[in-house]
Amino acid sequence: MAEMTPELSVLVPFYNESGNIDPLLSEIHDVLNGIPFEVICINDCSDDSTGDELAQAEHKWPDTVRVFTHVRRAGKSAALATGLREVRGIWVQLLDGDGQNDPADTRRLWDTIIVPNENPRIGIIAGRRTSRNDSGFKWLQSRVANGVRRFCLKDDATDTGCGFKLIRTQAYRELPYFASMHRFFPALVKRAGWDVREEPVNDRQRWHGQSKYGFLGRLGAGIVDLLGMIWLVRRGGYGIAAEWDDPRAGQDD
Repeated sequence: MAEMTPELSVLVPFYNESGNIDPLLSEIHDVLNGIPFEVICINDCSDDSTGDELAQAEHKWPDTVRVFTHVRRAGKSAALATGLREVRGIWVQLLDGDGQNDPADTRRLWDTIIVPNENPRIGIIAGRRTSRNDSGFKWLQSRVANGVRRFCLKDDATDTGCGFKLIRTQAYRELPYFASMHRFFPALVKRAGWDVREEPVNDRQRWHGQSKYGFLGRLGAGIVDLLGMIWLVRRGGYGIAAEWDDPRAGQDD
């Protein structure tokens, strides 16, 4: 029997997510039943039992789960880039490995937006959390950062800190790579000539473990990255040839 080519690739980076792996992957398989999909798991050199749990998952779901392990820790954007090299689906669903993103939102958006394909120029569907399970300080920090970024980049997104992103694989593979690029996916996709759409998604409590992000480190890196993004966006976008079978060819500037 010929192997079915997936239409959707679920890409999940993991770093020290012991206890979250089997529940998350079980939920993904339950919710996406009926869609040809695969799950690409990237272990970013975890030092807990994440590697063992991913090996068990690959054995449990040999037809859908593939695991790739970094030899040294490289960060979330690098983990996503590693996974992008391996995905086979037309669309890539990015989910965080802590269980906060709800795969049920993937199913809903797949059925209501992707399958009807009413706008073939959509390059990314970015999640906007309808409720936040963070502290008041983290909520304020995110609100200010999103406001500054949106003012500077005009990226049509209000919550880029949300890990839930459904991206057209073609669009994703056109993006320039740099560390922390995952914080700027809507701006990068828009720069490449694709439409950005934002949809409300569920935000849940982390199941196990602790957040890997610190305030000061993220603040310092975020300022530098934002300055770089301002420069990049102002350098212009991509050329689209009329002869290409590309939905962007009919888009007015």
